[in-house]
Amino acid sequence: MNPMAYLEMAETESRHWWYCGRRAILAQMIGALDLPSNSKILEVGCGTGGNLEMLARFGEVHAIEMDGVARAIASRTTNNCCDIRAGNCPEQIPFTGRQFDLICMFDVLEHIERDTEALVAANKLLTNNGRILITVPAYQWLYGAHDEFLHHRRRYSLNQLKRKIAEAGLKAARISFFNTILFPLAVTMRLKDRLLGSKVATGTAVPPAIINAVLRTVFGAERFLLKHFNLPFGVSLLCLVNAADEH
Repeated sequence: MNPMAYLEMAETESRHWWYCGRRAILAQMIGALDLPSNSKILEVGCGTGGNLEMLARFGEVHAIEMDGVARAIASRTTNNCCDIRAGNCPEQIPFTGRQFDLICMFDVLEHIERDTEALVAANKLLTNNGRILITVPAYQWLYGAHDEFLHHRRRYSLNQLKRKIAEAGLKAARISFFNTILFPLAVTMRLKDRLLGSKVATGTAVPPAIINAVLRTVFGAERFLLKHFNLPFGVSLLCLVNAADEH
């Protein structure tokens, strides 16, 4: 990932409507999993640690992050309450031999060349009843300046993500699009950036407070929809994967 992206992330992820809304959705998803009271949770690619405090509400949190600057920021912002180690997936996993009830890969797979192998490696770290919770950006035709800035290798279609999971010997318990309500706005902004040849994506900065609050509320409200059904399209995909029978 672009080193500047980590600095931008550290500046915005506690306030920006997208990060806040996504955390609300993910917290609702995790809360519905009925994890053990002493559950062990691993976030792969924790970045600057914006999700770690939320994850700590559900168990003992460990994390992997390859970038030293991001790890330092994550440790500082979480007061060293989480075990954050250097590493990357699938090549260098520092928790070999450990088992986790939940492994989180939030917008991580799109950065990894060997994404199937990363899923295989994650599965090996799961308890028998463990789960992997994944989010990825959707639709390759939306690939733009922000993807380039973040060093995304790809965006995923629904079928492509299903295929990657199957190739890893896994089966999705649930898969859905999200960031659906604001999808028309996102498409409009991406097309505008493309037509204008913009090198900086629209919408990455924190907008004025009232707009930020409205967007956060609208995006976060999708958690209530996702409690009842999958969404048919959206800017992103989320997937819940159960541990393989043999891992």
